[in-house]
Amino acid sequence: MNEQAVVAAQVGRPLRADVEVASRCHLGLPVVVAVPPLLDDGTPFPTRFWLSCPLAVRRVARVESAGGVRRLEAFIGSEPGLRGALAEADHRYASERDALLSPEASRKPSGGIGGNRGDGLKCLHAHYADTAAGNPNPVGGMVRPFVEPLDCSEPCVRAEGDEVGRNPEWVEPR
Repeated sequence: MNEQAVVAAQVGRPLRADVEVASRCHLGLPVVVAVPPLLDDGTPFPTRFWLSCPLAVRRVARVESAGGVRRLEAFIGSEPGLRGALAEADHRYASERDALLSPEASRKPSGGIGGNRGDGLKCLHAHYADTAAGNPNPVGGMVRPFVEPLDCSEPCVRAEGDEVGRNPEWVEPR
């Protein structure tokens, strides 16, 4: 199966740049993809690791809708060690992303994880994706128990001939 088509089917729209798979589920499908810092049209893109797995996206969305961003911001704000670890994760993320840019690039993404500029947390999806890609991220680590295991019995996408699309038989495992 064409990896780009699989990810496009997972996210439900055409991709704006070629991506590389950063982590996979037990069924061999992408969970996280690495996105270049500049999209195909030259738009700067701050999010290096994008969560493509529909199950993980759904589960992180539940954490966010239950006030997870606000709660984690308050918790991290009260813990100097966590604030420092998050600042290190943001710095690492931005440095790794920016190292992929040509020195001649006139447009560059900014911020850390999910474009964060030190003004609180942004998208928990981006933090979890960073963790699932194998990086040290205190927020992603705290979200992980609410997302995993990613234990689907049916793949979220399937191929029929040359066409790749969402699998209508896929359901969220309980």
